[in-house]
Formats: sequence, structure tokens, C-alpha cells
Amino acid sequence: MVFAGALFALSACNTKEAAKTTLSGLDPENFTSEYEGKPTALYTLKNANGMEVCVTNFGGRIVSIMVPDRNGDFKDVVLGFDSVQAYFPQNNLSDFGASIGRYANRINQGKIVIDGDTIQLPKNNFGHCLHGGPSGWQYKVYTAEQPNDSTVVLTMDSPDGDNNFPGNVKATVTYTLLSDNAIDIDYKATTDKTTVINMTNHSYFNLNGDPNQPITNNILTVNAARYTPVDSTYMTTGEIVEVKDTPMDFTVAKVVGEDIDKFEFVQLKNGNGYDHNWVLDAAGDDSQVAATLYSPTTGIQLDVYTNEPGIQVYSGNFLDGTQTGKHGIVYKQRTGICLETQKYPDTPNKPEWPSALLKPGETYNSHCVFKFSTKD
Repeated sequence: MVFAGALFALSACNTKEAAKTTLSGLDPENFTSEYEGKPTALYTLKNANGMEVCVTNFGGRIVSIMVPDRNGDFKDVVLGFDSVQAYFPQNNLSDFGASIGRYANRINQGKIVIDGDTIQLPKNNFGHCLHGGPSGWQYKVYTAEQPNDSTVVLTMDSPDGDNNFPGNVKATVTYTLLSDNAIDIDYKATTDKTTVINMTNHSYFNLNGDPNQPITNNILTVNAARYTPVDSTYMTTGEIVEVKDTPMDFTVAKVVGEDIDKFEFVQLKNGNGYDHNWVLDAAGDDSQVAATLYSPTTGIQLDVYTNEPGIQVYSGNFLDGTQTGKHGIVYKQRTGICLETQKYPDTPNKPEWPSALLKPGETYNSHCVFKFSTKD
């Protein structure tokens, strides 16, 4: 009886030890910390199909997404780190999985004009303001609440003057894991002064389920006949041009790596690959597929839906082997691809483009769905 009891105790201990880690192999204790006096944690979302999504409130980041491949084996399909400290800017400057704010993408020379007043934002990328500046929301702690096993609600209270952006802004990001293996992301924000808002998710996807393999074998479709060209500083020129007969054409499914190094095409040279905003044909209609990514290796497919007018496709051109991610894997060039639903870059300085202005009494509402499935 003593021997049996000892076996039971050992079994219980092992079960408890196993339960400490998520399906993706993360230890939640490695995310229990503080940043600038605010607590951080890891939140795990699950559905009845066994899918798992892990989110940390530091930067509102998706840390892992476990989905089944064509054989029913679960794969982690996003890049990230094993601990919250690895996301801290003093350790790694990365946007892995982040809820970006206040303004995703670039603002030309960091200048905006609101109600006749010129506002200078911080410059942190080729003389421009990128992703809200050097201390954007990806490097801040959201307040988190998990009302059920499949939902986490993240709240950001951004004060007037945050990175020089005007207005006290209250923003929420709600992640919901649905029964059809879709991640529903709902962004909302209000302000007490006219300001600009453009939020997005900056997950780096690798549908091969193995970041040792580049995403250049993934097959991409973008429901867009036009895109916004950029100059050598990655700033949109103000043009909207056709993708037809160019390497930018993903209206028909194409392997990501097929044209990516054709630097004789100036846009690929300027972007060091794909780092461009596509003008969605179904702008504002989140019932239509905006983009589809597929891995022939695993059979995993990702369909993206959004009510935004654009989607930034970034092919991980600046991953360079200097960052070591989950499970000790070194992230080399093009081992992740981002599909960022958004307003067009530098919209505040291009009044003919869909507006990013948010006024008092209004509610900013952006919607994105990442839906996973498999095919042979």
C-alpha cells in the first residue's frame, strides 16, 4: 500500500509538472513578471478542437498558435519567445505577435497635422515614425481580463501626449478563439481629443510549423489588384498602382519566394523583398477573404478577413539570425511572414486615402480574423 501510495504521489507530481506547460511548450511562470511596475502574465485560449492560442499582456502579443496539420499533428505557426523578459525592448527590439498602436506602420517624417496644428512624433525608422514610435504599445503592458477559456480582453489607457500623440485614448483588443479554429481580433478605441488611430496584429506566421524552414515555400493569395509603392526609406509615395504584370501580383496563388529576389524590380529592391501595403478589393467587407496563406509542407491554410482597407505583407526580410526564439530556434531571414490588416501607411498625410482620424464621441472599430484550416 505504501508502494502504491508512492506511485500515486509520483504520478500526481508528474501530472502537475506536465500541466505547468502549455501545448506549445511554454511555461506560464516565465511570463509572470513586471514591466515599469505593471504585472505581466500569459493567457491561454482553447477550443473544443484542441487548438491553443497563448497571449501575453506585454504588448498584447500572441506568443504561440497551435493548430493541427493535415495529419492531425499540432504545430506552432507563429514566431515568439519563451519568456516575457525576452520581449522587453532592452533585450530584443521585436514586434513578434504584438498589438500595435497608436499608429501601425509609418508616418512620414513623424509629422501629422490635426486641426491646423503640426505635431512632431518621434522618429525611429529611416526618419519616420514606425509603429507608434520607439515606445509604442508593443512595449507597454495592457491590463488583461480573461472572462472565459476562449477569450482575453486587453485594455490600454494611453495618456495625452503618449509618444506625442494627442488625446487620452482608451483602447481594447479582444482575442477570441472560435469553434471553427479562427482567432477573432476586435480593436476598439475612444479619445477626448482628435487623434489618429491605426491598430494591427504583428504576428510572424510560419505555416510550415518549423521556423528552421523559411516561409518562401508558402503560397500566398492577396485579394488586391493594387498596392501602394514605397521609396528607399519604406515610405509610401502617395501612388496607388496596379499589381498586374509585376512581382507584386498575388491575385492568383503564388509561392512567396517565386519573385521575392527580383531586385531589378525597384519595389522589391526598396522593400528588400515584400514590405508593402496592398489595397484590398473588398475594402471594409470582413465577410470576404482578404488574403490566404498555405503551406504545402503541413497542409495548414490561413485565411485573413478584415474590415480595413489595406493589408501589409512583410516577408521577414530583416530577420537576420540575431534573435533566438522559442525552443532555442534562431530566426533567420524570411522565417516568418506578417499579414497586417490596417489603414494605409502615412494616411494622416494623404487626405485622399481612407482616414485614420478619431474624434471625441466616436469609436474606432477595427476587425481582423485569422482562420485556420487544412487541405491536402
